[in-house]
Amino acid sequence: MATLVEPPNGVKPRGKHYYSMWQTLFEIDTKYVPIKPIGRGAYGIVCSSINRETNEKVAIKKIHNVFENRVDALRTLRELKLLRHIHHENVIALKDVMMPIHRASFNDVYLVYELMDTDLHQIIKSPQPLSNDHCKFFIFQLLRGLKYLHSANILHRDLKPGNLLVNANCDLKICDFGLARTSRGNEQFMTEYVVTRWYRAPELLLCCDNYGTSIDVWSVGCIFAEILGRKPIFPGTECLNQLKLIINVLGSQQEADLAFIDNPKARRYIKSLPYSRGIHFSHLYPHADPLAIDLLQRMLVFDPSKRITVMEALLHPYMSGLYDPRRNPPAQVPINLDIDENMGEHVIREMVWIEMLHYHPELKRTLSKMEIPMDSYAKLVFNQTILIGGFGFDLFVKNGLIEMYVNLGVLGCRRKGFDELLERDLISWTELIVGYAKVGGICRGIACEGYDGVEGDGYGVCLEC
Repeated sequence: MATLVEPPNGVKPRGKHYYSMWQTLFEIDTKYVPIKPIGRGAYGIVCSSINRETNEKVAIKKIHNVFENRVDALRTLRELKLLRHIHHENVIALKDVMMPIHRASFNDVYLVYELMDTDLHQIIKSPQPLSNDHCKFFIFQLLRGLKYLHSANILHRDLKPGNLLVNANCDLKICDFGLARTSRGNEQFMTEYVVTRWYRAPELLLCCDNYGTSIDVWSVGCIFAEILGRKPIFPGTECLNQLKLIINVLGSQQEADLAFIDNPKARRYIKSLPYSRGIHFSHLYPHADPLAIDLLQRMLVFDPSKRITVMEALLHPYMSGLYDPRRNPPAQVPINLDIDENMGEHVIREMVWIEMLHYHPELKRTLSKMEIPMDSYAKLVFNQTILIGGFGFDLFVKNGLIEMYVNLGVLGCRRKGFDELLERDLISWTELIVGYAKVGGICRGIACEGYDGVEGDGYGVCLEC
């Protein structure tokens, strides 16, 4: 259960309270009251909670020390950017991201999702019987959500039962978009580590230079088979063993079906495997609907170019009566998830903070009031305060946020940069925003007349300062 505790330093920040769950401290907004922890993973801990303002149950995921590892930090940023744009019944909704106390030094991120009852992995390993209707409805919803993602140029790349959340009424939602990527314009994606091994497509196991949306279809096929058999179909112990298991079931491949393998060493390895006639899926799953077997066969095809597409799967006879194109429109615009993988910790932290702002319109509205002309003086402000504010020039240029940086960075006119003021609790982020909203005059530097008598050096702001 969740236990209310005192703040670690004895000082309770405004709008926050503290709970302990599974020996982990949660620093969360006071509008949320935790109930109990419900999950743990490499990312951190998830707890159920009640939003006292709406009386709605939600799930709060704490990602601990997110910037300690670059991969984890980029994964979190990518999920924030994606879920801000995605709105679909079969994709988990990110409802809120809590603003940290210290903008420049926060290390934990708290994501607030809609609360689901369980995940498909727990259902598959449970003794609960699963009918053909259960199976069909789960796969239909998975395909429906995937169609929407692919229409937005999003490839999930990590589909597995544990990333499919399910409610008691069998509603299914896709989650965990940390490995998601967008199309490079030719429906292909650069190869790197993706997908839990058991659900990884042959083209990934064979280190092909490029791959497309068909890798998600392969993962759906593996999940489909796991529902039918109540156990993984290809539980490989490592990559080469994974390939052997796949060939044992699908059978040895013809030369034409190996043409997609652009790595000569990988092609030689596949050819060196002992001949296998394969095992028909109807023998593996003798009680399955014949139409389910037919669809499964079309998903688990070794050659990705011959694999069924998501749209074709939705139109398969097995899905008859479920799919209605008129009720399943594509995403309105493609989503761009291109992120510089070489960004430093401070830049990633600032980009995460910017994403957080989208869930706090009151702060965004205040920021929007802080307009300053980008004349030579403003550029001078920018160039001078970058040394004090500590945030990257390239980040703000790339994201079109120069004006916001100028307005935030002007506090660098003080002898102490605004980062240090926030870190030392000399000013809160809310006070900083409110203060800036009140700033008058052309320059808005705090040394200018009309800023409540606050003094400062004022260099790099304007000639008057």
